Amino acid sequence: MHALPAKLKNRWSLGHNYLAGITAGDWMRLLRENRFSVDGAYWHRAAFITLSSMMNSIHRVREQRRFDSLVAGTEVAPPLFILGHWRTGTTHLHNLFALDTDQFAFANTYQVVNPHTFLTTEAVNTRRFAWMIPDKRPMDNMALSFEAPQEDEFAPCLMTLRSLYLGISFPRREENYDRYLTFRGVPREEVEGWKTAFLWFLKKLTFKHQKPLVLKSPPHTARIRLLLEMFPGARFIHIHRHPYAVFRSFRHYFDTAAWYAYLQRPDLSTLDDRIIERYNTLHDAFFEERSLIPEDRFHEIRFDDLERDPMGQMKQTYEKLGLPGFDGFAPKLQRYVATLSDYRKNEFPRLDAVARQKVSRAWHRSFEAWGYPLSDEKIH
Repeated sequence: MHALPAKLKNRWSLGHNYLAGITAGDWMRLLRENRFSVDGAYWHRAAFITLSSMMNSIHRVREQRRFDSLVAGTEVAPPLFILGHWRTGTTHLHNLFALDTDQFAFANTYQVVNPHTFLTTEAVNTRRFAWMIPDKRPMDNMALSFEAPQEDEFAPCLMTLRSLYLGISFPRREENYDRYLTFRGVPREEVEGWKTAFLWFLKKLTFKHQKPLVLKSPPHTARIRLLLEMFPGARFIHIHRHPYAVFRSFRHYFDTAAWYAYLQRPDLSTLDDRIIERYNTLHDAFFEERSLIPEDRFHEIRFDDLERDPMGQMKQTYEKLGLPGFDGFAPKLQRYVATLSDYRKNEFPRLDAVARQKVSRAWHRSFEAWGYPLSDEKIH
């Protein structure tokens, strides 16, 4: 098969995004919740998702019959959770930890978008459909593949339809889905349903890999209490970045990757305000709940420090969290770090004075807590 141009590959892969792994019953339920309101420009996406959902339902039944009893008896070791707002370097940090395959396993791109079926379909479909995945993510040029570490948020999203990410696909009901960022104020039965689905997904990963998991999803930053209810022995590492850089990069995300997930036309006139509000919602919960984590199971790093000295920062993290095996892992980590020398981050124009003032006022706690200057002349 001939390789598709990059632009077309993006359209046919990220265009369907995480919803390509939904089952038929859940897809109909999601459409009903949104009154079957899919804008004409995105009907091709809805059609593809519909066809995929039928196949997913068939494979789900096969997987349940073959693996459910085995998965049910699997114990999940306390995971290592990587926390951080979107665009703070969580993916980079996740990629570094995922290299430690002697100690950890992780959720990959195929698994998180096929949570019901990956045990039976992954080996075949990752080869059959590899051509559909672009080589790089559209928002930051980081490598992308079915095998790459990925956000686990997509899995319980598809299993429960309880995730703020559904507000990207259905922006006219964004407020309804935003409550699933923190799960505060959400009915207890919905919270328990999400926890059950999330645990089941982690059981499947553990059954497959037989190792502790390193997990990364920015929404987890606002769910520390919830995660500790599930895994009292979990470890956490939090990464933060200059707020101006986060704001500019998140703007860019909505101008790139988000477009491939829409099923309704978004209203971008209030985008800046929504970015500011979501940042505050996430960090209000984080600052309130981070003290719940025992000191020896929490570590915090700056993105700039990780970018400048990845080896030193990773060694320090292993020591702080009591993780063994860094010396044996270090040569593999060093080889990977060497491959990043040609990587170039996106460059954005300096924020204008009005935007800087708006961000610095709204996110003042982050500037103060982490010592970031209000000048943006040297931010990364």
